[in-house]
Amino acid sequence: MRTWLAIALAAALAAGCADMGGEHPQASRGDANRLAASRSLEGTPVSAAAWPAGDWWKRFGDPQLDALVDEALAGSPTLRVADARVRKAIAAAGVTDADRKLHVDGGASVMRQRYSDNGIFPPPIGGSWVTETALNASFGLDLDLWGRTRSAYEGALDEAHATEVDREGARLLLSTSVVRAYIRLQQAYDELDVAKTMLAEREALVALVDQRKAAGLDSLVELRQAQAAVPEAEERIQQLEETAALTRDQIAALLGEGPDRGLAVARPAMKLESSPMLPTRLPADLIGRRPDIVAQRWRIESAARDIDSAKAGFYPDVNLVALVGLDTLDAAKLLQAKSLQLSAGPALRLPIFDGGRLRANLAGRDADYDIAVEGYNQALADALRDVADQLASMRSIDRQRAQADSGVKLAQDAYDLAMLRYRDGLGNYLQVLTAEFQVLGQKNLRATLAARELDASVSLTRALGGGYEAN
Repeated sequence: MRTWLAIALAAALAAGCADMGGEHPQASRGDANRLAASRSLEGTPVSAAAWPAGDWWKRFGDPQLDALVDEALAGSPTLRVADARVRKAIAAAGVTDADRKLHVDGGASVMRQRYSDNGIFPPPIGGSWVTETALNASFGLDLDLWGRTRSAYEGALDEAHATEVDREGARLLLSTSVVRAYIRLQQAYDELDVAKTMLAEREALVALVDQRKAAGLDSLVELRQAQAAVPEAEERIQQLEETAALTRDQIAALLGEGPDRGLAVARPAMKLESSPMLPTRLPADLIGRRPDIVAQRWRIESAARDIDSAKAGFYPDVNLVALVGLDTLDAAKLLQAKSLQLSAGPALRLPIFDGGRLRANLAGRDADYDIAVEGYNQALADALRDVADQLASMRSIDRQRAQADSGVKLAQDAYDLAMLRYRDGLGNYLQVLTAEFQVLGQKNLRATLAARELDASVSLTRALGGGYEAN
């Protein structure tokens, strides 16, 4: 007991002399409320209930989309990879936790040996063959006086928590990817409608030009121009059908299925009926709603634990070790009391000179902490920028759609008038082509803006965390 007390006292004295060279982290965690965003977000209605729901995609009112997202979340290999990473992180924490507990190892050996005639053992042992049989168990316990292994374990747990949140981020990424692909499919169908309508109008125009040529009102030049416009429209239809096919293949891959699964995806019917709203207390509450920010917070905690563990490495390490076993040169006497061997006592490791390894290790852990903190600070700024960007896009798209609707109406009126004048012999073919080009452009623009509006709504949902909420 006196020996143990002396060792503990020596360890305490040595601990008081530990020199870490003034190493410490340099970064400080930012406050979300300090990021000014009120002017950028003003004008948008706010509500405490405006955070996205966990099944946010259902607000688009398309049962097929609901089924696709549910299928992706249930069977995607991407999410199974995320689940495996969580299990791996938990297992790593378990390995670290094992270092804090009592270790018991057993062993057995049988060794046949001939002793030298001229060795330290005189005859009859010298010059004879003997068989040594041993059976033992060893015990070890790290007292962890300074919390080195405890800090390492807690840091591993924090990293496991971060990995669990990363899994939620993967779910959000997968769901938004499916919805965005579905939006592109809907856009392809909308533009396909425009292309098919234009093809029918061009075929009718060919018939009209042919009639006018027969009446001597047009020449072969106008007829060939009208006929050449038909393959162009058919080519556009083929391009859009290709886009739709590729998008179906992408959706099938996101579900973790083969391309045949995409063939069963029918035409989308998404609708966006409500205007965007923002939650109250946006900057402050956003840190608990976005998986990437929450995961980064856990990584800051993990880095802080690693610093504690690195600091504990400067102090003496005391372990309790013991051995109990049986050893004999006569196997028949192995289980006798006289074959028993015992040893027990403390083991002290005191770092005296390590060439600066401990200090360099601590500096590295401090740098890891700074990286995690600055990553968190940047994630906060990016999150608010993300929200502001999506709102700016939605406002702009809303104004553009109003202009596009007006543009479509005016272009269609111009085209109808040009066709009427052409039929009556008051206009020429060039006027019809110009009006047709304007109608096609305006209708495609309207389809593009409709898709962009849906996509911006999805992006705003993702920017607000997609329904995730930290426990």
